[in-house]
Amino acid sequence: MEKKKVFSEKLESFFAGKGFYIVLFLCVSVIGLSAWTMLSGDLGKGEIAEDGLTLSEPITDIAQEEIVPTAETEGEEAILPEAAPVINMDEEEPIAQVAEVAPAPDSAAGAAPQPIKETVPTYFIRPVAGAIENGYSMDALQYNRTMRDWRTHDGVDIATELGAQVKACADGTVEKVYSDDSMGTTVVLKHSGGMRSIYSNLAETPTVKEGEAVAGGSVIGSVGNTALGETGEVNHLHFAMSIDGKSVDPQNYLP
Repeated sequence: MEKKKVFSEKLESFFAGKGFYIVLFLCVSVIGLSAWTMLSGDLGKGEIAEDGLTLSEPITDIAQEEIVPTAETEGEEAILPEAAPVINMDEEEPIAQVAEVAPAPDSAAGAAPQPIKETVPTYFIRPVAGAIENGYSMDALQYNRTMRDWRTHDGVDIATELGAQVKACADGTVEKVYSDDSMGTTVVLKHSGGMRSIYSNLAETPTVKEGEAVAGGSVIGSVGNTALGETGEVNHLHFAMSIDGKSVDPQNYLP
């Protein structure tokens, strides 16, 4: 009993002095160690939020979560974001080819010169001297005293004496020399600008040949009586003209 009393006195003396603080330090250390142990175990399961509370489950990456279809999304096609195009910086961007436009032909160089269209002669000579017996008539019928009928007349009949010299009305080339069943011996001269002059009812032998160049006023033959279709008329030269194959009135050109 005395020993217990002595021990109790020593214990009271210990706690009355520095012993109380030692015991208090040991208790705080034990509590702190226990708290640290508990926190270490919880950090393995989750993370501490900003307010100091421990989350029950670890936070996962939302982008990696598997989307579980619900009743609202079943039967509908999932709309996925369109992937951005991948640009390969090593590849050269193709350059659009521009079609070359051919330059306009230069009229001053390289362009073929345009042919100048010839014009009809501007100066004419009357083939024979005399009055117009029968005029040009292609729009209205004219009475023919030889054939005793009405017909068109593609030229003019210039009354003159038999054997009178017939002259070229303008410069040209002898294109044809022939005998026509109705109009007798005929000479055709070709002039510039597509014009032709036709001399009919000539004597049987003209003084020119085909291909011969003649000057205006030169003699090509003489007045005859070879036009069987006009033998009932006075002695005359049947004179006709055309441009590009179309008959024209000789009186529009003769002086």
